[in-house]
Amino acid sequence: MTPDQYCQDKAARSGSSFYYSFLFLPPERRRAITALYAFCREVDDVVDECTDVGVAQAKLDWWRQQVGRMAQGQAEHPVAIALAPHLPTYGIEPAQLLAIIDGMDMDLQQSRYLDYPGLKRYCWHVAGVVGEASAAIFGQTQPQTPEYARELGLAFQLTNIIRDIGDDARRGRIYIPVNELQQFQVPASDILNGKYSDNFLALMRFQAGRAHEAYVRALALLPDEDRRAQRPGLIMAAIYHALLREIVLDDFQVLHQRIALTPVRKFWLAWKTWVRGGRLRLPGVGAEPSA
Repeated sequence: MTPDQYCQDKAARSGSSFYYSFLFLPPERRRAITALYAFCREVDDVVDECTDVGVAQAKLDWWRQQVGRMAQGQAEHPVAIALAPHLPTYGIEPAQLLAIIDGMDMDLQQSRYLDYPGLKRYCWHVAGVVGEASAAIFGQTQPQTPEYARELGLAFQLTNIIRDIGDDARRGRIYIPVNELQQFQVPASDILNGKYSDNFLALMRFQAGRAHEAYVRALALLPDEDRRAQRPGLIMAAIYHALLREIVLDDFQVLHQRIALTPVRKFWLAWKTWVRGGRLRLPGVGAEPSA
């Protein structure tokens, strides 16, 4: 198996919405984004699959070394070998890859965030910087496009947090800021124990409104000159926003299950967004955040 095949297999097996956005890209850009996605999956799996924090940190340190070795042409892991030649081509800096690893390290260091600014910093590490690198691969000509990509990454991660709140709680993690749990009078124990309540639903409507606003801001930031090139990211936006609406329509039944779109629906959204040139209409999702 070649390094590119390894990355392709990693991306396909994940079943992620991101995979659908790769399908319409030219081969060289598709190889680059698939390698970047495989890198993100590898370092994320370290945190999800290692029960020993010390072992997980050692593995993340090993990946930091791989980033350095990529720049020297001495990469060893198949993902690092596949990704290395694309870094200079698309202007992806090793510091961006290290920032992603730092985000995974944050998951090892803490399981709660006191407020939204702290959570937003985490979201940049695990999603915003990925958006920046992805936008470079898709093709950007305007200085405002990275800002769009960071905001879109934030929207994706906020959606993930809503979708995965039950799964994360079973791992002992709650990403909803502590001060917002207090504001809506939702004890952390309710989330950890999978207990629904009117207060919980109000809290989740607030989170969904915040995520929706991030999608709206992202689309407003995207320059028209780069819209066609950025269609893969806009495909992800269409799929993720549809998922967010599905969760809202299902009344936030996310503590005991993981809500997902079918592969057929994802492909339909991907195709429709591509042929429309990335033009999206994002219907509202309910209550809007006040902060």
